[in-house]
Amino acid sequence: MTTPLPSRPETADHRSEPAFTAPVPRPAVAGAAAPGTAASGGISAAGGPPGSRRGLLGRYASLPRLAGPGFIPLGLFARVPLAMLTVGVLTLVTSVSHSYAIGGLAAGAVGIGSAAGAPVLGFLADKFGQRHVLLSAAVLNALTLAAVVVLTYRADGFASPAVAMVLGAALLSGATSPQVGPLARVRWMSLSVRLPAGQRDAAVETALSYESTADELTFALGPALVGILASLVAPWLPLVLAAVMTLLLVSLFAVHPTEATVLRHRKAEPGPGAETAEPVSLRRLAVPVLGMVCMGTFFGGAQTGLIAFTGSFSASELAGLLYAVMGLSSAVAALSVAYWPARFSHPRRWVTVAALMTVLSPLLLLPASVPAMIAVLLVLGIPVGPAMVTIFSVGGLLAPRRWLGTIMTALASGIVAGSALGSALAGSVAQSSGYAAAFLVSLAAAAGLFILGIIAAMMMRGRTVAAGVVKTEPERLNEP
Repeated sequence: MTTPLPSRPETADHRSEPAFTAPVPRPAVAGAAAPGTAASGGISAAGGPPGSRRGLLGRYASLPRLAGPGFIPLGLFARVPLAMLTVGVLTLVTSVSHSYAIGGLAAGAVGIGSAAGAPVLGFLADKFGQRHVLLSAAVLNALTLAAVVVLTYRADGFASPAVAMVLGAALLSGATSPQVGPLARVRWMSLSVRLPAGQRDAAVETALSYESTADELTFALGPALVGILASLVAPWLPLVLAAVMTLLLVSLFAVHPTEATVLRHRKAEPGPGAETAEPVSLRRLAVPVLGMVCMGTFFGGAQTGLIAFTGSFSASELAGLLYAVMGLSSAVAALSVAYWPARFSHPRRWVTVAALMTVLSPLLLLPASVPAMIAVLLVLGIPVGPAMVTIFSVGGLLAPRRWLGTIMTALASGIVAGSALGSALAGSVAQSSGYAAAFLVSLAAAAGLFILGIIAAMMMRGRTVAAGVVKTEPERLNEP
């Protein structure tokens, strides 16, 4: 049985810290030990003492006990509509207008809207609570998706005014997209506060590893679902389905009990017992955001380069499948991060995986056949998943708890903006110099990520991480 989340007193503009007045079962997270036994650092999938047999899922079995059994599948499928959005708009507008240019502009408008709107939604969620913001975004996004479909089919001849209206609706559909993935990460970080201090880091690492894998899976599933529905039924169906899924699944995610654990922002109040205001260092937070821009540029360059590569064989339709190969190894590697030793710190992880991406990226220049490219992509994906997990972790560690939603959505926006940048740069050089030049964009992005990793390591030197908060060594030593 899952222990219900306790209720907490609220005011109009703030929710207090979680107050657990009754004993709750401790989730089996790394570092926990049963009374009278030594901590082994392992996890029992059944929640038993560390000496019991591990289940197949290992420490991931602790996540449903921490958040409740319905949270994981709900958070997984509620983000599928966002994964369908860009490809769905591209497919619909291109099919109806018979113009790759107009379809590409509409897809670009979705990306711009998402990159600009995600941090705004995150800020509003931090300020007013995830529930109200997600419910409002779900309704608005469904309406804008309906507008894209209606305006596209009513754009007779696709004259300039009609195109402008379609692009405007596409921009709004991106801006109102509910940011389920980033806000789910915020909930995991808030849920970890329920655990003893020694268990929190492992719980957060496990959850973030799962979330990155979920992102990889849904962003492979979304485009595939669009292709199947558009080809078998009609190009409007994927966007209509996305609107229905958004209304239903995002709304359920919004009202899930885990939302009650997320701390809202409030201004510091004078007087005894007042909370200390948490400073926001834009300089520090800019590093993980720029890291995600580099990740997005890496993805955009690789995707466009693969389109040019497969096009040289007159088989451009294979580009999506090849890209999914890298996503597969990336997702599996992301799951492994939960088992990495704690002494392998986040800055060292960032530098290591970015160095691997930089060293392996030139392999993209070697294949002369599709099977050889598949082998390269399988190897190249290995450091990609851990890199995403690590950067999200660093962003969460550097951000004040009250602004986690803003920072997590800003990190997600960095990927979107970087993907657009990488696609644009790689497309330009591929047109003039071939697919090998397009892959150089990914190589440059990996090198930039490595440089940012070194900067992050210098910034976080002398600091240790506990419960999602970056602390200096003296602060750690003074803890009880």
